[in-house]
Amino acid sequence: MKTFLVFSFMFNFNTLLRTTECIETDQVLSITPKTQEQVDILKNVSTQRPYGNLLPSNSSKRRPRSTYSFLVLLPNANELIEMQMRNDSSDPRGSTTFYERYHTLDDIYFWLNRTQQDNPSTVKLILIGSSSEKQPLYVLKLSLNDRPNKKAMWIDCGIHAREWISTAFCLWFVRHSLLFYSQNPDITHILDNMDVYILPVMNPDGYKYTWTTNRMWRKNRAVSKSSSCIGVDLNRNFDAEWCTVGASDDPCSEIYCGTFPESEPESQAVAKFLRRHKDSVQLYFSVHSYSQMLLFPYSCTLDEADNHNELLELAQHAAQKIRRFYRNTYKYGAGAKTIYLASGGSDDWAYNLGIKYSFTFELQDSGRYGFLLPPSYIPQACNEALTALKTITLKVIEKTQAPTGPPPAD
Repeated sequence: MKTFLVFSFMFNFNTLLRTTECIETDQVLSITPKTQEQVDILKNVSTQRPYGNLLPSNSSKRRPRSTYSFLVLLPNANELIEMQMRNDSSDPRGSTTFYERYHTLDDIYFWLNRTQQDNPSTVKLILIGSSSEKQPLYVLKLSLNDRPNKKAMWIDCGIHAREWISTAFCLWFVRHSLLFYSQNPDITHILDNMDVYILPVMNPDGYKYTWTTNRMWRKNRAVSKSSSCIGVDLNRNFDAEWCTVGASDDPCSEIYCGTFPESEPESQAVAKFLRRHKDSVQLYFSVHSYSQMLLFPYSCTLDEADNHNELLELAQHAAQKIRRFYRNTYKYGAGAKTIYLASGGSDDWAYNLGIKYSFTFELQDSGRYGFLLPPSYIPQACNEALTALKTITLKVIEKTQAPTGPPPAD
């Protein structure tokens, strides 16, 4: 029997155990299957609801005859969710504590506008499209000088709604860039040589839904014409071996690929913008959680990218920096070989477009909290991602550009 690795799933045991007991509180379990039958059940549940819904705490009283081996990671997930949503800060200019909390979609839109207003000469707010529910898709452009023919990087966050630490990183990066430009040699060198396009919430409808209705929602909120099920996985909706491996054509699946590549207004807006700027955008970063990985193409095939060894060297160097500074371990490698095969991903699509330095970051943690990473973890998680991003970007500038001034010491 093949070994089946189960990350920290949150299962709906009404499905798994066929129990109808009332939900009093929720738990997060790590489950290890003992039989092939259990492997098949868990594969089916995880395909339909990967890292899916919550487990009734009293379901352990009615486990199936062939018992599962499991570990309770979080005994009361509801309390953790309530703590994540607690927010005493409303002024983005007030203090650093604003960036150490999670924020609603409305708060983030307010922050975007205020950041542009407070930095009119260096920050531009660009509307690139709108979501299925007509929420605006805003990109911040950071441009710290008027150097001609300047290259750029792209960063998107929040493609999967429940990955709150991802969106928190985009805010963290902007603050760090504006606050430490001319003070920190790394970010100064990067911004002297590159503009930055940042999309803090690529999936605004889904993100809003995680705050109002279902904290574990993953997809967007598109209405299907063929099913009562809602949503498309935006990271299966790009034109990179679309809807082949690691994706589903079932609208009820958590990894539903949509009706055709770029069928969703969110993925279409990003793709359209990057096509227009493909000659200047040199680096692509898509920020996700969780599992602590630095990934690069390909995820849609086991074939290696043309510059596989170069991408591997960059990811390895970044992982070593994280290990050195934060004593935390990140796996690295091509997505298909490091995590799993998955078609329709944005990083593979960007690479095929011609952005040869394309990366997906999976931020903290390694499974204890998963998507429910407490706010107290935001600073280190974001600083780890910032370290990786700066390490890779500095190396790319060194490899590809005639920089303005010497690079910072490594």
